[in-house]
Amino acid sequence: MEIPEGTRIESEDTLKRIVNEVKYLRQEVDFKKKNYEDTKCSKEEVLMSKSWKFEVIYNTLQEKENLLNVSMLCDIAGVSRSGYYRWVKAFAIREEKERKDREDFEWILKAYHEHGYKKGARGIYMCMVHWEKPIIMNLKKIRRLMNKYRLICPIRKVNPYRRMAKEMKTNKVADNFVERRFTEYGPRKILLTDITYISYNGRFCYLSTILDAYTRQILSYVLSDSLEVDFVLETVNQLVKNHGIELSRETFIHSDQGCHYTSTSFMKLVRDKELRQSMSRKGNCWDNAPQESFFGHMKDEIDVSECKTFREVKK
Repeated sequence: MEIPEGTRIESEDTLKRIVNEVKYLRQEVDFKKKNYEDTKCSKEEVLMSKSWKFEVIYNTLQEKENLLNVSMLCDIAGVSRSGYYRWVKAFAIREEKERKDREDFEWILKAYHEHGYKKGARGIYMCMVHWEKPIIMNLKKIRRLMNKYRLICPIRKVNPYRRMAKEMKTNKVADNFVERRFTEYGPRKILLTDITYISYNGRFCYLSTILDAYTRQILSYVLSDSLEVDFVLETVNQLVKNHGIELSRETFIHSDQGCHYTSTSFMKLVRDKELRQSMSRKGNCWDNAPQESFFGHMKDEIDVSECKTFREVKK
């Protein structure tokens, strides 16, 4: 049986219409997915963002095989056509704002990484205002740009050394026998000791030294990548090994009231080496001033910013 020619044409038209409807429905589904896919934002955040919807509409209209017009896309996205057209006309303004935001964000990024550790908005603000050519930017703007470009300051973890300090802490605090009379008794009589932090490659190592208050000579030092008490004990052992013959029972080892120096192991070691112990008053750095001064000058002179590992710093 021969099919009438008109019927065949009608069937072809119907087939084309069905194909186009399928394409339309598929594009509609794809468009809805674009409202929240390919972005780090949550679905709720994206669906609330009109700017994002306008951008998806614009990109969809640029596709070659797109069958949806502006009205359809705006209906699907739940936005107005007038709002979309305003968004399109404001393209140049948005580009200028984006350029300015990017410039400001570069300053934020520089401050964020300065000194080898990451900072929050307040730290970034304080860093920028203290530059040689200060950059003034309020906290709201810093936070906005950090959120926009997803710059996150990691939350500081619990310091394991605080727990260690509490465990080592004792109520035994030596008297301040030195009383800032650093040069009154001659060489090898008043020995000052302390610990300082050295920053490298976003990390820290720790230097323990013993300094002769009279000659200002470093008699012993140990560098460690841990704040465990062992390296402080090793500093004293090294002192006795290299200069034991010059020491006497009248020699004082003077320190602050840090947990290392009030620990039972340190106090016992000082007694076993037949030395005497003296401590600064609580929170008074002037009682150990020559040692503090040495650390200050040392950090002005040495540069470990290029060091990547603890071994390189130690060399």
